[in-house]
Amino acid sequence: MPAGPRPTGPRLLPAATALALAGLLVNGCTGGTSSSSTASSSSAGPSASPSGSTLPSGNGGVQLQEDYQKVISNVLPSVVQITTPNGLGSGIVYDTEGNIVTNAHVVGAAQTFSVSLANSSRSLAATLVASYPDSDLAVIRLSSPPAGLRPAAFGDSSKVEVGQITLAMGSPLGLSSSVTQGIVSAIGRTVTEPRSPDSQGATIGNMVQTSAAINPGNSGGALVNLNSQVIGINTLAAVDQEANGSAAPGIGFAIPAATVTSIADQLIKEGKVTNSGRAALGITARTYFNADFRPAGAVVVGTTAGGPAAAAGLQAGDVITKLGDTDVTSLGGLTTALASLQPGSKVTVTYVRDGRSMTADVTLGTLEG
Repeated sequence: MPAGPRPTGPRLLPAATALALAGLLVNGCTGGTSSSSTASSSSAGPSASPSGSTLPSGNGGVQLQEDYQKVISNVLPSVVQITTPNGLGSGIVYDTEGNIVTNAHVVGAAQTFSVSLANSSRSLAATLVASYPDSDLAVIRLSSPPAGLRPAAFGDSSKVEVGQITLAMGSPLGLSSSVTQGIVSAIGRTVTEPRSPDSQGATIGNMVQTSAAINPGNSGGALVNLNSQVIGINTLAAVDQEANGSAAPGIGFAIPAATVTSIADQLIKEGKVTNSGRAALGITARTYFNADFRPAGAVVVGTTAGGPAAAAGLQAGDVITKLGDTDVTSLGGLTTALASLQPGSKVTVTYVRDGRSMTADVTLGTLEG
């Protein structure tokens, strides 16, 4: 399935770059104000957008509306707009010390930022704490955190289920404090971002798929459940290649809360990631091309001394063609296959050495920060 824009705000950062997920292209939502939009990005207060659906009749409809309004009141003050020299995105207040978590592609190469809180019209200065592009996450910190800063509450990713109602909060197209609604459409998705000046093309596993609208400017914003808990960070939206790359309605992706909190805690405490929670073979590799110049595997360029691959007997020159039951035809394919696995798990690696197909059982290590 094709997938589409990465959600960040005014001025289109290379937001509409393509990303592959089973044929679906995905773009990161780093965005800008839309040239076709007549709405002002300075609108005050939240704009709830229940995808044009009508509320059910009777008390149930009233209760659902009240639930939405309660969640918006609880969480929206924790969602901020981040402006960089190259564009605009969203972020989530992480603690009272002024730390804000967002996407790495939102901050890009910038070191300083302007942050607008949902309940304030003035901009606050912020600086980069650290960024971890492999999981597309970063933390920035307000230089002078104001009193009453409201951190968001993060939920338990393991309890996220298909069908749960979700609200996506952020600054789509520069329209700050916007809210859209949908459901959790799927869990456990592995998505590879497109490369751009602000993204190295990270492959991220275990993502939450949602039907809540995610548009350019939403990157780094909150995907929230009806318990007012952040269950993910809005990161990617889908585009339909058959419709000339236009948005594919109802297909967006968010990094799960467990990944967000784990990486953010390390960036704040250590300034780097020491335990990514991502599986690794302990190799450097590149795509291997066969005699017909077609991608046909991932060739090992080098192994980490004492690492998983080296311990299992793999060596430079081996061409990996399968990881477990998954065929590998490129370095990207190998990265995607690893993203769906956990450190410590055992997997059979099929590889070619001197024209012979061989296998090795490897206990996966952890991708270093």
